[in-house]
Amino acid sequence: MSLEISTLPHPPPISLRTIQMAGLLVDVYGLADLPPTATRISCLWLHHPRTRSKEYMADVAARCISAWNSQQQGQGQGQAQGHGGGGGGQKRGLIALAYDQRNHGTRLVDEKANGAWREGNAMHAVDMFGVVQGMVGDQRVLLDLVEGYLFHDAEGKRKIDQHLALGVSLGGHSVWQLMFAEPRVTAGVVIVGCPDYMNLMSDRARLSKLSTYSAQDEGASFLGSKDFPPSLIDACKKFDPKAIFFGSAAVPDVRSSGPNDEAAKRVLRDRLRGKRFLLCSGGDDKLVPYRCAEPFVQWFKQATASWYQEEGVSVDDRVYPGIGHSFSADMVTDSVQFILDAVASAGNEPFGAASDEPRASKI
Repeated sequence: MSLEISTLPHPPPISLRTIQMAGLLVDVYGLADLPPTATRISCLWLHHPRTRSKEYMADVAARCISAWNSQQQGQGQGQAQGHGGGGGGQKRGLIALAYDQRNHGTRLVDEKANGAWREGNAMHAVDMFGVVQGMVGDQRVLLDLVEGYLFHDAEGKRKIDQHLALGVSLGGHSVWQLMFAEPRVTAGVVIVGCPDYMNLMSDRARLSKLSTYSAQDEGASFLGSKDFPPSLIDACKKFDPKAIFFGSAAVPDVRSSGPNDEAAKRVLRDRLRGKRFLLCSGGDDKLVPYRCAEPFVQWFKQATASWYQEEGVSVDDRVYPGIGHSFSADMVTDSVQFILDAVASAGNEPFGAASDEPRASKI
């Protein structure tokens, strides 16, 4: 897996400071680059892939922050020229934060536990779900505390009022689950991640030729076997997007589904109202094939775009032909633009100002 940044110009250098937060080492990008006038802060949380570390996310962090700062500086210059030099300064700043997934990087305990079935890890399904859900739990703790760690000397002059997340592969799985678990994270970018853990692991068990996967029942008996135990099914039903809606049952065909599912509407209203998703999948991805996500994603798009449109959920689903399991150059470009639009939509009102006017989304 690669960023494929050779076809993209290198981003300008951005500041980096590593801070201990709640027992985790968190790389904070762009903190020193915040303009003095930035009183409202958007935090972009970055979730890295399996077998990688927080440093993997440095490139996309620099791209997002440098693009935002450049855009704001350009707008500020234009406003100053248009008002005789009286521009008010940049009110919103963007920083990006990355930390190691459990059992990765500075938190490595057992390297074998990060491997798949083919790599000799019999506990692959349980181990990986534990890392994914652990990342969500860690993220929620950091959301509670990050403002105090970053701005404890700012005397209340700076407020973190927007959280976004971007994850790649394993990090894409955790961003899917984070978006369903945490109301404070309002926009998410999923790069080659999957919202249907049962389907993904069943497909991987088939390809790995596990003895617990039977072609005769199309893998139905795999769920509940030693390789995907009942406790893991229960965990999926609590935390994994598809299973939150449908449990271990198949996703209904969008043509036979309808707008009268009150349980689904309640999930969308309580967990996802007003949230925005950018989903980037490789058309030739063999590790996390789009086909594993497609039934749920198609239902999800239909539900949010028509049946439950009033909940204001936006889903931008993009499949990149010829791209495998990678964070391709086009995905990078699209992700940066999505982040810029999402941050811009947070508004630049003076700190503490209240408004009854809804802000229009640019997504």
